[in-house]
Amino acid sequence: MESPLTEFIRREVPDWDDDIVSAARFKALSGQRSDWEHRFFFWRDLILKVARHLGIIAVRPSEVCKWFTRGGLRPLCIDRVLLEMYNDGDLLRSGDLVDPTSGQLFQIIRKLRSLMKNSKLSDRQEIVDEHLIIKPLLQERATETIQVLSETHWTSNCVITMEKFRSICKGSDEATAVLSNLYECGKARFLSSTKQDFIEGVKLSLVPTAVTTVSNLDHDVLYLTWTTEKLQKQLDVIDQHCVKFRKLALASLKSGNKQIALRHVRQLKSLSESRNKCTSFLDRVEEVLSAIADAESTKKVSEAIQIGARAIKQNGISAEEVHLCLSELDESVASQKEVEEALESMQFQYMGMDDEDLEEEFKNLELELGDEKIETGHVDENARIKINGTAEVSAQVEQGTQHEAESLSQAVSKLKLEAA
Repeated sequence: MESPLTEFIRREVPDWDDDIVSAARFKALSGQRSDWEHRFFFWRDLILKVARHLGIIAVRPSEVCKWFTRGGLRPLCIDRVLLEMYNDGDLLRSGDLVDPTSGQLFQIIRKLRSLMKNSKLSDRQEIVDEHLIIKPLLQERATETIQVLSETHWTSNCVITMEKFRSICKGSDEATAVLSNLYECGKARFLSSTKQDFIEGVKLSLVPTAVTTVSNLDHDVLYLTWTTEKLQKQLDVIDQHCVKFRKLALASLKSGNKQIALRHVRQLKSLSESRNKCTSFLDRVEEVLSAIADAESTKKVSEAIQIGARAIKQNGISAEEVHLCLSELDESVASQKEVEEALESMQFQYMGMDDEDLEEEFKNLELELGDEKIETGHVDENARIKINGTAEVSAQVEQGTQHEAESLSQAVSKLKLEAA
């Protein structure tokens, strides 16, 4: 039975089983680059596809050769392909990575050394035993890491512990490479705290701009974040013990041993009290972190107001025009809320109806309207309430919504604000 990797390669390379084509591909790369460049691009792209399929960002040359073994034969060109990929900047050695945890002076000296020596390699033996990092996939993984953090943090910067960062990056080696890439891009900074325990953390920018410098507040946030993670682990351990003692107490009761059951119940009660204290402390720490995040948001809003005030002054807009525009915006927002409330009330009204009530209501409407026909076509899909998959109640609010949107657009356009 073939391995899933072999099946994947066959899907990506339809002529993989062609003996003549494979024999030409498996040959060593010799001569001028123009003679074998097309084969180099083939193997380079295939290596990237396989690594992406396997979900890895680092490989060893010996592993890559095993990927493409066919009929007991291995391609003779893989080492040369990897060497060319390294010289083209598609691969990195572990020693090429910048260490964000080292001092700034050490990093400067390291950069000077790398500039003084030739970055290109000529001997394939220099990478045979290396742990090679695939740079395009490293960049993709760094982007994914920022995306994951953006889903749980709504601020422009976030501070997390190194343990949390490693869990996102699926291991220590990958975390080292991703952190190095983010650091070189100006998107991450390493920080540590020595309050009682030595704590390592990372400050990352979740927006396109570079991460800001590390402040004393960031060290405090790191310590609070580390505390929440530690408390959460304690809660998990307590919950596991609670489940254990509850099962033991039930088993003792079933066996008729009330004394042992009572002892387990007492232990369970003691654990519950400890859990309540731990939960209370965790809530207090999370409240502090939330207050810090709210303070950052308030600061951003204040800065935006100041920018807006400068723009109004520079463009010569009077206070009356601003007041009129704000009034129109308030009216538009109020009208939109009325529409939403009407839709909600209509939805709740029909949710309480059964099919018989609905049919009776339709009959009454037909009697009132007489010969007028109820048009059901060309209705906005979002305003349609479906009952039993066939009965539909249409609420046509599209024209009113468009009118409010045009009014809002015209009101905003009067300001002609430009960010200072």
